[in-house]
Amino acid sequence: MVMEAKSCIHELIKTIKEEMFPSSVDIYNLISPSAYDTAWLIMIPDPQRPDRPMFQDCLNWILSNQNDQGFWGDYNNHDAPRIDCLPATLACVVALCRWNVGINNVHRGMTFIHANGEKLITELRDHYPRWFAIIFPAMVELARATQLEVIFDDGLERVVEDVFSERQRILETEGLVDQLTYLPLMSYLEALPPSYDINEELILKHLSEDGSIFQSPSATAFAFMATGDERCKLYLESLVRRCGKQGIEELIKLCIVNQLEHMGLAEYYLEEIEDILAHAYRSYMDEGPQDMVVKALPIQIYKDSLVFRLLRMHGYMLLPGRLCWFLNREDVLVHIEENYEYFLDAMFNVYKATDVMFLGENELEEPRIDGHIASLLSLSIPQQNTDRSMMKLEFKQY
Repeated sequence: MVMEAKSCIHELIKTIKEEMFPSSVDIYNLISPSAYDTAWLIMIPDPQRPDRPMFQDCLNWILSNQNDQGFWGDYNNHDAPRIDCLPATLACVVALCRWNVGINNVHRGMTFIHANGEKLITELRDHYPRWFAIIFPAMVELARATQLEVIFDDGLERVVEDVFSERQRILETEGLVDQLTYLPLMSYLEALPPSYDINEELILKHLSEDGSIFQSPSATAFAFMATGDERCKLYLESLVRRCGKQGIEELIKLCIVNQLEHMGLAEYYLEEIEDILAHAYRSYMDEGPQDMVVKALPIQIYKDSLVFRLLRMHGYMLLPGRLCWFLNREDVLVHIEENYEYFLDAMFNVYKATDVMFLGENELEEPRIDGHIASLLSLSIPQQNTDRSMMKLEFKQY
């Protein structure tokens, strides 16, 4: 009886291994694209057939990935729609109307906006994220220009007017490419009002080397439609071909390792875990300084902390500076404070990574006591005794 049970367990483990770690798995499909950026990709007509979108697969994704409640976007930690679902949903319905498809999707999306807009915006208590104050009014205007009935009742109209007022304040006080600690207005090119009268010469002047407008897919999509510049097209095509796939794959695999260890199942996957960590270590050591992409900061910090903790727990030699690099960047710290809702998971993982510190590594104490992120830690870390003993690890030498 015991032997039969063990056989069943091993057979189940084999099945799970085949599903989780096959060499041919397209693990990138586990990542949910940005609905807002995807909607802007859909709006680009095919240069050869203007009656069709250039990225048909993106259109199919939008049609297939509307949430049950009628919105596009993600849920927060409380299984409620996040505030970014409002501009994302408006952008998606505009994109569908652009190609006269998904009539039912459009109806469900607009129903969600009217039913939930006031609650979601009011919850911000007049502290609207800068990006939201810029993008949401623009999507309302775009939807109305598309002949969609974006009509708000009195309560919602008042809160929407507040957001419009905040946008006006931002537009009046900031320049297109001010050297500030957050993304310049030019990175929201698709959301800037016609009064800016941005011409082709100005757009091309601010193209990055990779052909993008400040690494923003939505702004670059708008730039391509306005200029037809081949560099923009190549950048957008590279995104659709899964640009950066290797880094995303590695992060997903590390998350799988983390989950297996959390569930106490690591002993059944020792070979697979060792392969993943060995590859992560090689990538970690080969990785040089990278240009900071603001939109990718939460994922980058999350990944850095996860890699650091898992590799140290398995005996790899790592220096603490690779975990705490962002503490030396005042611009990054300011950005984290201003957009804290996107960094809670990342900061919690930084906190957990500091549990594998050694005596004398004062640099790893900073994430626990640094005033810039103390409030984030209080939001993301459950109430618990923070005293801990130093872990004694045996380094692997390579």
